[in-house]
Amino acid sequence: MDLHIADDLQIGRSIVESGIEREYPKSIYESLIETSVSVGDQPGISFQMDGRPRCRSTTMTWRQTVDDAIRFARFARENGIQPSDKVAYLLPNLPETVVTYLGAMVAGCVVPINPLLEPKQIASILRTTGAKMLVTLAPIPGVDIAQRAAAAVAELESTIAVVEVDITRHLPPVKRWLAGALRPNVVYRPDVQRVAFSDALDSQSTDWTDDASSDDRPVACFHTGGTTGNPKVVQHFERGVIFTGWLGATMLFSKTSVALCPLPLFHVFGCHAVIMSAVLSGAHVVLPSPAGFRGPGVIDNFWRLIERWQATFVIAVPTAMSAMLQRPVDADVSSVDLLLCGSAPLPVALYERFERETGIEVVEGYGMTEATALVAANPVGGRKKIGSVGFPFPGVDVRIHKRVDGQSVTCPANEIGEIAVRGPGVRTDALYLDAAAEPVDSVDGFLLTGDLGHFDDDGYLWVTGRVKELIIRGGHNIDPAAIEAAFAAHTAVDLVAAVGQPDTHAGEVPCVYVTLRDELEGGAESLAAAVRPTITEQAAWPKHVEIMDALPQTAVGKVFKPALRKMAVRRVFDATLANAGLQARTADVVDGPTGLLVKLSGYSADEVAEIQTALGDFTIPWR
Repeated sequence: MDLHIADDLQIGRSIVESGIEREYPKSIYESLIETSVSVGDQPGISFQMDGRPRCRSTTMTWRQTVDDAIRFARFARENGIQPSDKVAYLLPNLPETVVTYLGAMVAGCVVPINPLLEPKQIASILRTTGAKMLVTLAPIPGVDIAQRAAAAVAELESTIAVVEVDITRHLPPVKRWLAGALRPNVVYRPDVQRVAFSDALDSQSTDWTDDASSDDRPVACFHTGGTTGNPKVVQHFERGVIFTGWLGATMLFSKTSVALCPLPLFHVFGCHAVIMSAVLSGAHVVLPSPAGFRGPGVIDNFWRLIERWQATFVIAVPTAMSAMLQRPVDADVSSVDLLLCGSAPLPVALYERFERETGIEVVEGYGMTEATALVAANPVGGRKKIGSVGFPFPGVDVRIHKRVDGQSVTCPANEIGEIAVRGPGVRTDALYLDAAAEPVDSVDGFLLTGDLGHFDDDGYLWVTGRVKELIIRGGHNIDPAAIEAAFAAHTAVDLVAAVGQPDTHAGEVPCVYVTLRDELEGGAESLAAAVRPTITEQAAWPKHVEIMDALPQTAVGKVFKPALRKMAVRRVFDATLANAGLQARTADVVDGPTGLLVKLSGYSADEVAEIQTALGDFTIPWR
């Protein structure tokens, strides 16, 4: 079902309201069985170890995928996992990851973990969720995931079973033998039971009695944040996960779709919005490398990967789209019906350039971990407003919220406020698993997302920034999105991020970091001079513009603004100290209990008073 105009969404919404429960499966297990019966012989999950167009690949049919998921669920149950228990995985993108994701939800509750996290953060997630089983990689040369897993398990107070996936089975025979011969020795705690993933599956049959109850139980826990500090853990309930898959299967995928998915399978976009949507539609999902977009050769060969797999559907994030355009379109990409972009706002200039140079329709969507992924998307094949995220999906209610005199008020069209979401995937009563997590901000059952946005007169939703990313200059709120849009419109700019840098007079002022796609005569000064006239608000003119080779990113490809913010703090503090003739310099900028904290080094006790004088007007503390 294509969404061509707003009326189509209203039709879809009426379907939801008139009895969606009869239209989608009642449990994850029922979803899998329906797929196995209807499209069991069709390709389900394909995988290749790197991005070379002729790299050796493996494909599992949907029946094989479902059978393995049920075998894993049986193994989990035989090893004590009950419906309320958690099964974590610390894995890259592999067929085994998909099997674990699905099987763990059948048996209990799955906990995907970013394998790039540090052991302390991994241990924090395992401890918060109370996971009783961890699926991770067996030791392999050159990859330290097994070492991270062992170090995290060593910090736990409780025991946990470890199931090890041997990634070498996906290698050619000679490389498989060599990797086995050089396999490092990773030592777990003596009380840890280790089982090979293949042995776990081989020990089980595909018999299963669905024990789904009428109660809506948690089936997934996803961490959010976690690039610094301990991540928060968000609970996803069975009804919401199936609803997300139903949306994808109804609005985006079909059983003839081939989805090229380089997004990580520890994130809701890759898991619920892609894998679960593929389950309910019977679409074929291709994983082009264990590391997704970061895998060797994936970006360099992306157009040829589309041609190899005859992909009809591509999932990407803005940073990946920008990198893809750095390579010539050297293959036939006419099989692609559309590219779905999410996870971060898509610059208008990048949107236009991508469609112009590739001929691929780009559909920008909006979702979040706290809402079990999907919230809104532009109409497929219909009228899109570049820069907006389209209409809320059927069954999802979105309001623009603000507080006036302590009361909750819904904003009219074209007025910016905080985006509030309600729907089957939103559970404000049981959002965070960790009782110590920050309180859930909600109004009348609507989750306050922390995103700023507005509806226009035609009902399109626009996401303009983050509440916490507002730059507050002398009490005046500046939305960084307006600054970023102005810079992104410059023909030489590739990616841009605006953040606040400390200022002794105004508290903070805007600064901008960019990457370029073309040489720019005159550098940052020339760029700033060219863009300044297009920023209509003088308070938003950036105090500093810096050209970088690359912007820091999270594991899912979002520009990581906290890192840029810390860079700005370091730059301003060091310049202030140098101008005061002091030897002290910034050793580190860290997250303190009330915000950022600057650590200084290289000074004597005699200079402390002078440092206090130099830095005393900044609101950021130092020590």
